[in-house]
Amino acid sequence: MATTTASEPSLAQKLRGLSGEAVKFGVVGLSGVVVNFAVFWICINGLHLASLRSNIAATLIAIFTNYLGYRYWLYRDRDAASRKREITLFLLFSGAGMLIETGVLGFSVYLLGLDSHFEQLAAKVGGLALGTVFRFVSYRTWVFKAVPEPIVPTAPVDAPAAPAGAAAVVAQAELLLAAERVRLAKAE
Repeated sequence: MATTTASEPSLAQKLRGLSGEAVKFGVVGLSGVVVNFAVFWICINGLHLASLRSNIAATLIAIFTNYLGYRYWLYRDRDAASRKREITLFLLFSGAGMLIETGVLGFSVYLLGLDSHFEQLAAKVGGLALGTVFRFVSYRTWVFKAVPEPIVPTAPVDAPAAPAGAAAVVAQAELLLAAERVRLAKAE
């Protein structure tokens, strides 16, 4: 008796889909990096703020712009049923990414003594790279979850067509009763 099953995408198809997602993630992320570095540069040179304060301000502004890009472009087809949950998780994981980025910058400036503006930018690039990897995995896994595919039961190829309407309900009830009789017979 032959059965038909829904075909699972191959590994190559999954990797192509993931690479397309990674490219779009990179485009949104790159726009966030431009915002992040522009605000950082203005804060340390124009406003003369400390490097960690400048980094936090720049990252918070970039997080806001990135959310808009992720939600309304990259992950627009993902489940948005619970926007409050999504925003909470996005801010949580973005904050963790910001801590990674700021930690690398702080380590570079305060422990290694690399405190020129260009050394700070180099440390910011390293921290941003680590934070980006963390964010990519977090966002796609927990924040912007894929809408599950509907499960379509498969029937044997040579099986008769399922009855429609009330006949389908009766047939289903008969199957349940038969299964219950078998279960009770085994229990005795």
